[in-house]
Amino acid sequence: MLNVSHLTKKYHKFVANDNLTFMVKDGETAVLAGPNGAGKSTAIKCIAGLLRFDGEIELCGHKNKTIEAKKILGYVPEIPAPFELLTVWEHMEFIARAYQLEDWQDRANELMRRLELTDKKDKLGKELSKGMQQKISICCAMLIEPKILLFDEPLVGLDPHAIKELKLMLGEMKAKGTTIVISTHMLDSVEGVWDRVFIMMNGRIEAERTRVQVEETGENLEELFFSITEKKE
Repeated sequence: MLNVSHLTKKYHKFVANDNLTFMVKDGETAVLAGPNGAGKSTAIKCIAGLLRFDGEIELCGHKNKTIEAKKILGYVPEIPAPFELLTVWEHMEFIARAYQLEDWQDRANELMRRLELTDKKDKLGKELSKGMQQKISICCAMLIEPKILLFDEPLVGLDPHAIKELKLMLGEMKAKGTTIVISTHMLDSVEGVWDRVFIMMNGRIEAERTRVQVEETGENLEELFFSITEKKE
């Protein structure tokens, strides 16, 4: 479970996140949706422990910057940043050693197979396209079988097969109780994946809906999204 309470992040006088409070349950997939500059990526980075912030963030009851929290967190950044001089397989081994994983090789091979990285096993990070680098990030994040998984614009640069496979993998992790948070500015890219959506604008959450609410009321989520983001702009 992810608990975010009164998250505020400022860059000098600019408020990137303005008192965000929300919760994502075990086995739930939540989407932070909004246009560029809405504060989605900043919130993801704060949750991941990459930025200083005011407020409180807990991952399964642990403060987000503690070792206990980091052991159960997987994070896929918007811009992949693999180690240039490590091969694809060495990335898997590096993560396995860092997290002290046992018997990880079969899982690493399966992740690579599903994302069509097997034939790139011995390629260096710097030799790969952005899409392939993104696949490395996904494999590294999923290798540890995290309890909380963060994605910042995960589908950017991925080919159709990888998008389809990633959605299947997210469904499998959700079934195991993993809490998943996805940041995106394209609602249609996460169609069929989300359980809860937070629509953000100007650093704030302007609306929250669950899939059940939308299905029961017949509300058009896309129309709600544009009514908020275009009005605010």
